[in-house]
Amino acid sequence: MNTQPLFLVKPLVDLRVYTIAMRKMPEFLDVFDTLAMPILRETLGHPLGFWTSMVGPQNQFTHLWGYDDLADYQRRCLARDIHPDFPAYLKASGHLIVAQETRLIRAAALARVAK
Repeated sequence: MNTQPLFLVKPLVDLRVYTIAMRKMPEFLDVFDTLAMPILRETLGHPLGFWTSMVGPQNQFTHLWGYDDLADYQRRCLARDIHPDFPAYLKASGHLIVAQETRLIRAAALARVAK
């Protein structure tokens, strides 16, 4: 098991927050797990993690994906976008996602964290 902090393993992170329609989170999670995850695992690799909101804005689903650099991000996102099964996920989830926020964040160089 890799014990390095995630920012040393994957210096560029795609942080995605989807706001899901009220009372639709279980349906969204099922659609995401069933239709999106096989495609995402094939094209984006292993996710850094998934979360749902507890405090603060509600009905939010957050997921993080790590990349080596911007070229890696662009290459893998293109593979996802042109995957023949991706439109089925988009169609099945379109009515469930109210808003989407995507951020590319990079590791901050903090010497004390790396120790």
